[in-house]
Amino acid sequence: MKTRWLSDDKFHDECGLFGVYGHPEAANLTYLGLYALQHRGQESAGIAAADGGGLHVEKAMGWVSDVFGPERLRRLPGQLAIGHVRYSTAGSSTLRNAQPISATFSLGPIALAHNGNLVNAEALRKELEAAGAIFQSTSDTEVILHLLARGERHGLEHSLPQALGQVSGAYSLLMLTPDALIGCRDPHGFRPLVVGRLGKTWLLASETCALDLLEAEFVRDVEPGEIVLIDGDGLRSLKPFPPKRQLQCVFEYVYFARPDSTLWGQNVYHVRKALGQRLAEEHPVEADVVVPVPDSGLGAALGFAERSGIPFEVGLIRNHYVGRTFIEPRQQIRHFGVRVKLNPMRETLAGRRVVVVDDSIVRGTTSRKIVRMIRSAGARQVHVRISSPPIHWPCYYGIDTPTRRELIASSHKVEEIRRYIEADSLGYLSLEGMLKAAGGDESRFCHACFTGAYKVGFGQEDTAQLPLFGE
Repeated sequence: MKTRWLSDDKFHDECGLFGVYGHPEAANLTYLGLYALQHRGQESAGIAAADGGGLHVEKAMGWVSDVFGPERLRRLPGQLAIGHVRYSTAGSSTLRNAQPISATFSLGPIALAHNGNLVNAEALRKELEAAGAIFQSTSDTEVILHLLARGERHGLEHSLPQALGQVSGAYSLLMLTPDALIGCRDPHGFRPLVVGRLGKTWLLASETCALDLLEAEFVRDVEPGEIVLIDGDGLRSLKPFPPKRQLQCVFEYVYFARPDSTLWGQNVYHVRKALGQRLAEEHPVEADVVVPVPDSGLGAALGFAERSGIPFEVGLIRNHYVGRTFIEPRQQIRHFGVRVKLNPMRETLAGRRVVVVDDSIVRGTTSRKIVRMIRSAGARQVHVRISSPPIHWPCYYGIDTPTRRELIASSHKVEEIRRYIEADSLGYLSLEGMLKAAGGDESRFCHACFTGAYKVGFGQEDTAQLPLFGE
């Protein structure tokens, strides 16, 4: 038998953030908030809490439910807390890269949690090391701590803008001191961050679904380039950076965000339905049934069925209780890795012309296995429809993506991909159709993974993010 990582052929989520100011059970609330954000990172989880004197940090590898039990939460006293769930984009998959990361310097103790990726982190790290800095992790987030430590000594309101002014790329950040909670977004606004209220308690979160779990009120988005500082005087807004072009990650709508979240003013589920509707207009097909690849293809499949008039059916059942690894039997089972997660419903598929809707194709390996599974369940035809354009380029702004040579669309035309995945037809949503479904204003979004139009920094096209600093 062989133990393997249970990875699918998808872009992997980046990280999730949650923060609390002014609640006697701040750590417990943060734990619940991270539960709602588990989809954004399944590698490690951590919470830092402040009780007015110092900071207490607990973190480990694993899911939120694996990391935090009653005893661990009891070690996190105080009315302030920040939490983080991680899937590594920069830095390797080890405990020392789990967040929040913490340190003590001239301004006192501080903990930091980061969602995103700094495209100039390696250059900054080399400069800092040459000046005598000693790094404890391979995460790009630690660069920010060192920049803070070398900045002005007049408080975080001065040193934080100075430090962030030196970094480039994508960041939504939460910071915790013994008496303050701070949140900020990069001037381009790549990654989401929202403000909420629960009575007199302030909350900061990557997505509104985390506020919903606590029955909290959504107040507003943290604006691109904004720093919000929450302390005994309430919430203050700082805008120390000049305005820049907004570059919200459109893939948050396509795949990453939870469908019940409101993201940048729009419900994610409704956007995904709109993606499917436009997909049906651009790539019509004669078929008997529309089937989603669960769970991320559900909204688009419903939209496709609604616009095309083809009935929607559940044809693939997902096992929601699959861990990160599995034991593969010695005796070969066809499509074993996919079948652990998905099982076809023969009663839905047999003898029918099937439209299977998914959000993206990365390497193509999983799509081919799914097509074969559907055929083995008796489908007469299998037509694949994708609710985003072909992915030609890696992301350098906070998503863990393969190198460009591993992206099937970077070297193959649509017809070649169709033949590889063994579908009867294949249709991708156009870039224009995706952007219109997501809000209609192309200038709002980053779509570099589809177009190669990197607006911030420059990534070497065959450099994977995971070993950014090596191990």
